[in-house]
Amino acid sequence: MATAVVARPVARPQSRNRDEEVLVWPDLVFIEFIAAMVFTITLFALSALMNAPLLDQANADVTPNPSKAPWYLLNLQELLLHMNAGMAGVIVPTIWLVIMGAFPYFDRDHEGQGVWFGTEGAVRLTVVGSLVGFIGTWGLILWDSGKIAFFLNDWFGLSGGDTFRFLENVRSIQNQLPWPEWSRSITYLPFNLKILDQGFQHLDFPAWLVEQGIPTAVLVGLPALMIYAMWKLGWVVTRRDALIALFSGFIAAYGVLTLTGTAFRGQGQELVFPWELKVSEGIPGQE
Repeated sequence: MATAVVARPVARPQSRNRDEEVLVWPDLVFIEFIAAMVFTITLFALSALMNAPLLDQANADVTPNPSKAPWYLLNLQELLLHMNAGMAGVIVPTIWLVIMGAFPYFDRDHEGQGVWFGTEGAVRLTVVGSLVGFIGTWGLILWDSGKIAFFLNDWFGLSGGDTFRFLENVRSIQNQLPWPEWSRSITYLPFNLKILDQGFQHLDFPAWLVEQGIPTAVLVGLPALMIYAMWKLGWVVTRRDALIALFSGFIAAYGVLTLTGTAFRGQGQELVFPWELKVSEGIPGQE
């Protein structure tokens, strides 16, 4: 007995129905026009109500105090206060851009793509990751600025406060601890290496620890600790869960660094409240 097989065309489901489509005009352009008008009116109102602290005409021979980068680079300028300049300005941003570029290759799951909070627990991961990035970044900035050092006396019942003075900020670890003299000049190259008249044959370990070692441990260790804790709690199950938490923490840290550099850094890059910000004329010829 023969069995006949008849090939029938399979109807492919459409990606979307016609009634779900919208036109560029007037649906999209009209909304964009309304948003532009609201933004323009708000800008005019703020300009009329608030007295902007405008200074004199720019003078290349006079550096204002504080002298700040454009707002979109203030996060990097804030990092310059806490670690090595090469790390803050080149290495850390480059590595993070490479990591973000690798996100799509790390998470190859097509389910829920293009959907806000399209996976289970995405909202919780976003909120917790943002809180960790926000609170952690602010805590590190306050600690490294010496603003919470006075709590040491109350916590440990110290009278003079010198016992834990090395914990006042990161730089105090280099200056307050009794490092042996040999640790400041460790020979790690058998030959002399000079780049731009700077020698690289000897390693100043306390300076390396403060400017590179501790910042690297914080940048790598805290996110890894957050992901590990979420994994132990059962919140991080897939690769996408880990990426959501990491990216949420990054956005929060990025915002805190930008806000701090914009509104909380006064003369000499000291950490002050926004209403205490003052801009003074610098010394002519000072870079």
